[in-house]
Amino acid sequence: MSENNSAPKETLFSPRNKKLLSEPIGTSNPITVQVLGICSVLAVTVQLRASLVLAIAVVAVMGSANVIISLLRHGIPPRIRIIVQLTVIASLVILVDQVLKAFVYDVSRQLSVFVGLIITNCIIMGRLEAFALQNKVWPSFLDGVGNAAGYGSILILLAAIREFFGSGTLMGYQMIPNFVYDIGYVDNGFMILPPMALITVGIIIWIHRHRDRSLVDVS
Repeated sequence: MSENNSAPKETLFSPRNKKLLSEPIGTSNPITVQVLGICSVLAVTVQLRASLVLAIAVVAVMGSANVIISLLRHGIPPRIRIIVQLTVIASLVILVDQVLKAFVYDVSRQLSVFVGLIITNCIIMGRLEAFALQNKVWPSFLDGVGNAAGYGSILILLAAIREFFGSGTLMGYQMIPNFVYDIGYVDNGFMILPPMALITVGIIIWIHRHRDRSLVDVS
């Protein structure tokens, strides 16, 4: 999608700009449609709180990175554009990591290296390369926030399912009443293991594609 100076001026939330926010959450979700960013989805979704914090961190990094790259797009030599993109992302991730350590240290420890791995998240690099380098600041910001929100929505959904059925809690608060345990219910410990994360995200992808048959390649 290239920049077109002759196109009519768009409002901040024109239909096109609204699609930049809405489509990645639904029909163009980077996880369920493009199957990107799976590694962190499988690794940090044992507890909802950690997944929520990581999702917010990705929104902050991705939205900011898209804005910065869009601002610099005319001055970045093509030969070093990947290096510049990585430098921008790394700087933002370091800033986010320091904020997490200052305000939610326990969650920061739980996320461990996965905050740092935002640097190599293929969703972020892909949007910088495919969109921010060719578009103005505001659409680039919306594209970054939209794709990060799409990623984060699956992250949060998967974490909620795994924590509820695996531990009987959400955000650390007990959700299943004690009388349910008294009659013999036992938390499914398999839900908090990595294999179940893969199975669950696979089911989410299947449901999403089943609901929208246009996402399935029938060729």
